[in-house]
Amino acid sequence: MSVMPDRPHMLTEEFEELAYMARNRMEGLRLEFIDGRLRSKALPDGDHGMIIQWLTRIFMQHRTELWLHPGQGLKVQAHRAGRVIPDAALAHADAFVGQGEWCEPDPVLMAVEVASWDSDIDVRVRHEKPRAYAETGIPVYLLVDRHKCEVLVYSEPDGQRYETVRTVPYGKDIHLSDPVGITLHTEPLKDWVR
Repeated sequence: MSVMPDRPHMLTEEFEELAYMARNRMEGLRLEFIDGRLRSKALPDGDHGMIIQWLTRIFMQHRTELWLHPGQGLKVQAHRAGRVIPDAALAHADAFVGQGEWCEPDPVLMAVEVASWDSDIDVRVRHEKPRAYAETGIPVYLLVDRHKCEVLVYSEPDGQRYETVRTVPYGKDIHLSDPVGITLHTEPLKDWVR
C-alpha cells in the first residue's frame, strides 16, 4: 500500500487511540506515527537498557538539573501531528509533569535513540527520526548505532534537517553540542554490542 504525502495512514487522533489499545492489550507493543505512517518499535534488550543507564549516570554527574526521561512519547513534526517514543529525552526533571502520554517537545534538549535489531532500523533512526526531531526543533539528536559500533550527534536543526552530523566509532570521544554541552567518552559502549 503506497501512502501519498498528503494522505496519512490515519489521523493523529486515530493513531493515539490505536497506540493506547495496543499498549494495554498487547504487552510490549509500542507504536509510533511518523510522516503519517504507522511504525512499531522493538522492545529494548538488556544491552540497550545498559546504554540508557550509562547515559543517565553521565547526566546525573554533569548536568544534575536535567533528567534522561526514558520512553517518553513526544509530539513531533509540523503541527505536532507525528508521535514518537525516543529511547530517552533529555530535559529538566519536571518537564513533563501534568502532560499525558504524548508530550509537547519544547523542553527537550536532546532526543536519544539506541539502535535495536528491528528490520526497519535504517529507515526509522537514520532518516525518519532525525528529520522529525529537526522539524520539531529539538536541538540535539544522539544516535548510538549498535550495528556500526558508532555514535552520531546531530545538531543545529534548521526546521527541516540537522545541519551538522558528527560520527565517531566506539572508543572515541564526542562532544554533545549546546545546550547539552558535555563530552561522551564512548569506550564503555564496546561492552554492549552483539
